[in-house]
Amino acid sequence: MEDERSFSDICGGRLALQRRYYSPSCREFCLSCPRLSLRSLTAVTCTVWLAAYGLFTLCENSMILSAAIFITLLGLLGYLHFVKIDQETLLIIDSLGIQMTSSYASGKESTTFIEMGKVKDIVINEAIYMKVIYYLCILLKDPVEPHGISQVVPVFQSAKPRLDCLIEVYRSCQEILAHQKATSTSP
Repeated sequence: MEDERSFSDICGGRLALQRRYYSPSCREFCLSCPRLSLRSLTAVTCTVWLAAYGLFTLCENSMILSAAIFITLLGLLGYLHFVKIDQETLLIIDSLGIQMTSSYASGKESTTFIEMGKVKDIVINEAIYMKVIYYLCILLKDPVEPHGISQVVPVFQSAKPRLDCLIEVYRSCQEILAHQKATSTSP
Protein backbone atom coordinates (compact mmCIF):
# COMPACT_ATOMS: atom_id res chain seq x y z
CA MET A 1 0.00 0.00 0.00
CA GLU A 2 1.32 3.45 -0.87
CA ASP A 3 0.07 6.95 -0.24
CA GLU A 4 1.45 10.47 -0.48
CA ARG A 5 0.72 13.56 1.60
CA SER A 6 2.00 17.11 1.51
CA PHE A 7 3.59 18.74 4.52
CA SER A 8 5.82 21.73 5.09
CA ASP A 9 9.30 22.16 6.50
CA ILE A 10 10.27 24.44 9.38
CA CYS A 11 10.70 27.38 6.95
CA GLY A 12 7.32 26.85 5.28
CA GLY A 13 8.63 25.09 2.16
CA ARG A 14 6.67 22.24 0.60
CA LEU A 15 7.56 18.61 1.35
CA ALA A 16 6.00 15.41 0.01
CA LEU A 17 5.87 12.33 2.25
CA GLN A 18 5.40 8.99 0.49
CA ARG A 19 4.51 6.11 2.78
CA ARG A 20 4.90 2.55 1.58
CA TYR A 21 3.55 -0.31 3.70
CA TYR A 22 5.13 -3.56 2.56
CA SER A 23 3.95 -5.63 5.53
CA PRO A 24 3.11 -5.11 9.21
CA SER A 25 6.83 -5.37 9.94
CA CYS A 26 8.25 -3.30 7.07
CA ARG A 27 7.55 0.32 6.11
CA GLU A 28 9.29 2.95 4.06
CA PHE A 29 9.00 6.74 4.29
CA CYS A 30 10.33 8.98 1.48
CA LEU A 31 10.46 12.70 2.17
CA SER A 32 10.99 14.71 -1.03
CA CYS A 33 12.16 18.31 -1.05
CA PRO A 34 11.51 20.74 -3.89
CA ARG A 35 13.97 20.62 -6.76
CA LEU A 36 16.53 23.35 -7.31
CA SER A 37 14.78 26.55 -8.36
CA LEU A 38 15.84 27.92 -11.73
CA ARG A 39 15.00 31.42 -10.47
CA SER A 40 17.42 31.23 -7.53
CA LEU A 41 20.10 29.60 -9.67
CA THR A 42 19.81 32.37 -12.25
CA ALA A 43 19.86 35.08 -9.57
CA VAL A 44 23.07 33.76 -7.98
CA THR A 45 24.78 33.26 -11.33
CA CYS A 46 23.86 36.74 -12.56
CA THR A 47 25.01 38.33 -9.30
CA VAL A 48 28.41 36.65 -9.46
CA TRP A 49 28.87 37.46 -13.13
CA LEU A 50 27.79 41.11 -12.72
CA ALA A 51 30.23 41.54 -9.84
CA ALA A 52 32.96 39.99 -11.99
CA TYR A 53 32.09 42.29 -14.87
CA GLY A 54 32.28 45.28 -12.51
CA LEU A 55 35.75 44.20 -11.40
CA PHE A 56 36.70 43.63 -15.03
CA THR A 57 35.77 47.20 -15.96
CA LEU A 58 37.87 48.54 -13.06
CA CYS A 59 40.93 46.31 -13.58
CA GLU A 60 40.60 45.56 -17.31
CA ASN A 61 41.81 42.00 -16.66
CA SER A 62 39.96 39.28 -18.59
CA MET A 63 41.10 36.63 -16.08
CA ILE A 64 38.46 37.97 -13.67
CA LEU A 65 35.65 37.02 -16.04
CA SER A 66 37.15 33.60 -16.70
CA ALA A 67 37.60 32.99 -12.97
CA ALA A 68 34.00 34.02 -12.26
CA ILE A 69 32.65 31.55 -14.82
CA PHE A 70 34.93 28.79 -13.54
CA ILE A 71 34.06 29.43 -9.86
CA THR A 72 30.33 29.58 -10.62
CA LEU A 73 30.39 26.25 -12.45
CA LEU A 74 32.49 24.55 -9.76
CA GLY A 75 30.27 25.98 -7.03
CA LEU A 76 27.13 24.73 -8.75
CA LEU A 77 28.55 21.24 -9.26
CA GLY A 78 29.75 21.11 -5.65
CA TYR A 79 26.36 22.28 -4.38
CA LEU A 80 24.47 19.67 -6.42
CA HIS A 81 26.83 16.84 -5.47
CA PHE A 82 27.50 17.53 -1.77
CA VAL A 83 24.77 19.83 -0.40
CA LYS A 84 21.39 19.73 -2.17
CA ILE A 85 19.44 16.67 -1.05
CA ASP A 86 16.28 15.98 -3.07
CA GLN A 87 14.97 12.98 -1.13
CA GLU A 88 15.50 11.32 2.24
CA THR A 89 14.25 7.79 2.83
CA LEU A 90 13.71 5.85 6.05
CA LEU A 91 13.17 2.10 5.67
CA ILE A 92 12.37 0.18 8.85
CA ILE A 93 12.22 -3.62 8.98
CA ASP A 94 11.59 -5.10 12.42
CA SER A 95 13.77 -8.19 12.00
CA LEU A 96 16.71 -6.46 10.30
CA GLY A 97 17.07 -2.80 11.13
CA ILE A 98 16.72 0.75 9.88
CA GLN A 99 18.16 2.08 6.64
CA MET A 100 18.43 5.82 5.97
CA THR A 101 19.18 7.00 2.43
CA SER A 102 19.85 10.53 1.19
CA SER A 103 19.57 11.17 -2.56
CA TYR A 104 21.47 14.23 -3.76
CA ALA A 105 20.48 16.41 -6.72
CA SER A 106 23.44 15.09 -8.73
CA GLY A 107 22.21 11.50 -8.38
CA LYS A 108 24.66 10.51 -5.63
CA GLU A 109 23.18 8.48 -2.77
CA SER A 110 24.38 8.12 0.80
CA THR A 111 23.08 5.18 2.86
CA THR A 112 23.34 4.37 6.56
CA PHE A 113 22.17 1.09 8.09
CA ILE A 114 21.52 0.46 11.79
CA GLU A 115 20.92 -3.07 13.03
CA MET A 116 17.70 -3.51 15.00
CA GLY A 117 19.64 -5.01 17.92
CA LYS A 118 21.38 -1.65 18.41
CA VAL A 119 18.16 0.41 18.38
CA LYS A 120 16.83 1.36 21.79
CA ASP A 121 13.98 3.60 20.62
CA ILE A 122 12.83 6.18 18.09
CA VAL A 123 11.76 9.49 19.57
CA ILE A 124 10.80 13.03 18.62
CA ASN A 125 13.22 15.45 20.20
CA GLU A 126 13.10 19.21 20.37
CA ALA A 127 15.83 21.76 19.90
CA ILE A 128 16.04 25.52 20.11
CA TYR A 129 17.19 27.02 16.83
CA MET A 130 16.01 30.65 16.91
CA LYS A 131 12.70 28.95 17.74
CA VAL A 132 11.70 25.50 18.97
CA ILE A 133 12.05 22.86 16.24
CA TYR A 134 11.35 19.16 16.42
CA TYR A 135 13.28 16.31 14.84
CA LEU A 136 12.99 12.55 14.70
CA CYS A 137 15.96 10.61 16.05
CA ILE A 138 17.03 7.05 16.68
CA LEU A 139 18.45 6.24 20.10
CA LEU A 140 21.16 3.58 20.04
CA LYS A 141 21.81 1.23 22.97
CA ASP A 142 25.00 1.60 24.95
CA PRO A 143 26.86 -1.74 24.71
CA VAL A 144 28.39 -1.24 28.18
CA GLU A 145 25.35 -0.05 30.11
CA PRO A 146 22.09 -1.78 29.10
CA HIS A 147 19.82 1.14 30.09
CA GLY A 148 22.07 3.80 28.63
CA ILE A 149 22.14 5.51 25.26
CA SER A 150 25.38 5.55 23.29
CA GLN A 151 24.35 7.73 20.36
CA VAL A 152 21.51 9.83 18.99
CA VAL A 153 21.07 9.57 15.19
CA PRO A 154 18.86 12.30 13.67
CA VAL A 155 16.57 11.40 10.77
CA PHE A 156 15.47 13.73 7.93
CA GLN A 157 18.24 16.23 8.69
CA SER A 158 18.05 18.02 5.37
CA ALA A 159 14.28 18.22 4.92
CA LYS A 160 13.56 19.43 8.48
CA PRO A 161 9.82 18.57 8.47
CA ARG A 162 7.39 20.09 10.95
CA LEU A 163 5.92 18.25 13.91
CA ASP A 164 2.77 17.00 12.13
CA CYS A 165 4.85 15.07 9.60
CA LEU A 166 7.20 13.74 12.28
CA ILE A 167 4.28 12.48 14.38
CA GLU A 168 2.99 10.46 11.44
CA VAL A 169 6.36 8.79 10.85
CA TYR A 170 6.92 8.34 14.59
CA ARG A 171 3.63 6.51 15.16
CA SER A 172 4.31 4.12 12.32
CA CYS A 173 7.85 3.43 13.55
CA GLN A 174 6.56 2.78 17.06
CA GLU A 175 4.09 0.23 15.68
CA ILE A 176 6.97 -1.65 14.04
CA LEU A 177 9.13 -1.44 17.18
CA ALA A 178 6.22 -2.78 19.25
CA HIS A 179 5.73 -5.60 16.73
CA GLN A 180 9.46 -6.38 16.89
CA LYS A 181 9.47 -6.45 20.70
CA ALA A 182 6.38 -8.68 20.74
CA THR A 183 7.88 -11.19 18.30
CA SER A 184 11.28 -11.23 19.99
CA THR A 185 9.83 -11.92 23.47
CA SER A 186 7.36 -14.61 22.38
CA PRO A 187 8.66 -18.21 22.38
